Amino acid sequence: MNLKLIVAMVDDSLTDVVTEAAREAGATGATTISSVRGEGLTPEKGFMGLELTSNRDVILFLVAGTSARRILEHICEAGGFDKNQGAGLAFQIDIEDAVGLNTQLPKIMEEIAGEV
Repeated sequence: MNLKLIVAMVDDSLTDVVTEAAREAGATGATTISSVRGEGLTPEKGFMGLELTSNRDVILFLVAGTSARRILEHICEAGGFDKNQGAGLAFQIDIEDAVGLNTQLPKIMEEIAGEV
């Protein structure tokens, strides 16, 4: 099974845009983990214990390995990751095997077979 996990960490205002872009590029579903916190190279400062940074979301996409790069590029463009500092970042991880994909597996396998 040739699967990749795409992990996108985005400003929460971009979650819907990035998810829709991934679907347009071939992702069959997404899992969103809301309101996470992270720091970049320079930590953000708070005021009297209040965070001044915007909320972040982590979006997980389990996709056909043959589609992963296309999906990464599509969400990067839609989210403006390369243009807007702090908009987000995404990366992919190899997945050796997975279970529980009953509804998505036929579409993923069709995509893998079509790109070989």
